[in-house]
Amino acid sequence: GTVDESNVVVSEYVTNPLLLDGRKFDLRVYVAVTSFRPLRIYIYEEGLVRLTTQKYCTDAESLKNRLVHLTNYSVQKKSTDFRANNDDSNASDPPS
Repeated sequence: GTVDESNVVVSEYVTNPLLLDGRKFDLRVYVAVTSFRPLRIYIYEEGLVRLTTQKYCTDAESLKNRLVHLTNYSVQKKSTDFRANNDDSNASDPPS
């Protein structure tokens, strides 16, 4: 059969990710593109950084540990090491 290309998601696991203090992270940056010709992009001053609560490791035991590999809030909030950032002006330090 044919694939409806408008509904396809392609994903690849990065085996050697960039780490922040030994942890996986992601950045959420908000932008508005108002024109392509000429290209005009506005970047919102604030963004979001999400970290894993466990340091990155690829040994066999950690491969199934979501706290090592996924930065999703819904996953990380279940960790005993999770600390919510309640201060809007400063980010919390990651757990040691």
